[in-house]
Amino acid sequence: MYKWFLAWRYLHTKLIALFGVASVTLCVAMVLVVLSVMGGFLDTVRSRSKGLHSQIVLDSGFLQGFPYYAEFGELVEEELPEVVKLTSPAIYSYGIFRVPATSYTKPARILGVRLDEYLQLNEMRKGLHYERYYPGTTHLGMQQMPVAGFDANGDMQLAQDLREANKKWRQDEKDVDSIANFDAEPFELSMYPKVVPTNVGSRAFALGPEEPGYIGREKHGVIVGCDLLNSRRSDGNFDRHLARGTDVAITLLPLTSRGNVTGEPPVRVPLRYADDSRTGIFEIDSMSVYVDFDFVQHKLGMDAQDLVDGGKSDARANQLLVGIHDGVDLDEAAAQIRELWAGFVETKLMDVSPTDRYPLTEVSVMTWEDMQRPLIAAVEKEKILVTFLFALISIVAIVLLGCIFFMIVEKKTRDIGIMKAIGASSRGVAGLFVAYAGAVGVTGSILGLFIGSLFVWNINDIQDFLANLNPQLRVWSPEIYSFDTIPEVVKKADAIWVAAIAVVSSIVGSLIPATLAGRVWPVQALRYE
Repeated sequence: MYKWFLAWRYLHTKLIALFGVASVTLCVAMVLVVLSVMGGFLDTVRSRSKGLHSQIVLDSGFLQGFPYYAEFGELVEEELPEVVKLTSPAIYSYGIFRVPATSYTKPARILGVRLDEYLQLNEMRKGLHYERYYPGTTHLGMQQMPVAGFDANGDMQLAQDLREANKKWRQDEKDVDSIANFDAEPFELSMYPKVVPTNVGSRAFALGPEEPGYIGREKHGVIVGCDLLNSRRSDGNFDRHLARGTDVAITLLPLTSRGNVTGEPPVRVPLRYADDSRTGIFEIDSMSVYVDFDFVQHKLGMDAQDLVDGGKSDARANQLLVGIHDGVDLDEAAAQIRELWAGFVETKLMDVSPTDRYPLTEVSVMTWEDMQRPLIAAVEKEKILVTFLFALISIVAIVLLGCIFFMIVEKKTRDIGIMKAIGASSRGVAGLFVAYAGAVGVTGSILGLFIGSLFVWNINDIQDFLANLNPQLRVWSPEIYSFDTIPEVVKKADAIWVAAIAVVSSIVGSLIPATLAGRVWPVQALRYE
């Protein structure tokens, strides 16, 4: 009992103990902040990566794609109805994205998807800008350019269907601030036929000379990555320089089934800007454009083609996206589909041409984690490295505690002698200083968790405050990084094990001084000056 009593007495009466508490507090707070921020980055990358694709993807790895995707899609839905809920093909290629009216030209990754199915397989819908405010109006089919106009009362309006869609959004939107922010923004206009809005803002529509409606020749729609087309503001949102429905174009380079260039000129495909997509991954949002699957398949020559002998070649796709039912184990589902695909390929190899045989045998069945493993693994390694470096720095606290307790033992030599003279054992005396170190560790850990959590929860406000003092102090800018804000989540598990390690480290730092205290002879201690 005397050990805990003296440990508590030393803790709150001796000023030197505050240095030990302070060192533990700072180390706990520092490691907790690093773990929380880096862990938040990792969780954000994982959650956004999960929403990029379907849960399982069959990927050929070749731009020319692989045949029999539709046949296998029907087979997997029929054979595994309790596992698979939907399959949908996809095409990816590379080309040039261009806005003819402005000569804006950039390289792009072309993704051909069946949008209705694609939106069921991932979380792309959450990142569609105009679809949010005008639900049901974004599609990749044939469409004209929506233009604002003046109604009979002289009020500027959009077409009736867009007004009804916006009304539906207002009725369904639970966030009052979101509606208020929408109304507070100016109604951005592009004076037709110009495509650059008079006031750059978060949404832009052309202003026609007559009543609101649609004008121009019908063209297929295209969804563009937000960073490919728009300017990112300092608050992480975007200025949209093009009116919705503006004429854009992509240039494609068709390939043969062997992967060779067809020899024909590149194909220029006129399209209309239907919406922009934001996944939160800069590498995707700065390169991707989404076009209707069947349309781009035909333009790339990947649909069924007439052969010289009178037959038809098999249509090709680069991916088959597979969505599974809720509650189904992802890895187990992938294993079942992988086994089914191996059997399917075996039945086809005898009938296909050598040109198609190689792509079929090279198709990989991957989960979304497999698809994004390089990105996720890179962030995981960064988290481990940074945490290790800060943990290494925290070893200084152990050394500091050792020095502090060595000084306390030296200063309390007479006290030690008195305790041993009245019957305290060597183990008991050593235990006193171990308990003292434990009390220092617990106190410092509690304060460190509080300060560290408070810092993480307010880290964006702290950064804004520093940036107001000096813009050079802004270390995190949404203009550069894909994430709008620094993660502000403190995980309970991280806090517990950081505190536990801090307490253990405090005790470890006191072992040598405690052992020396236990070995003091009473007579020598009482004669100590």
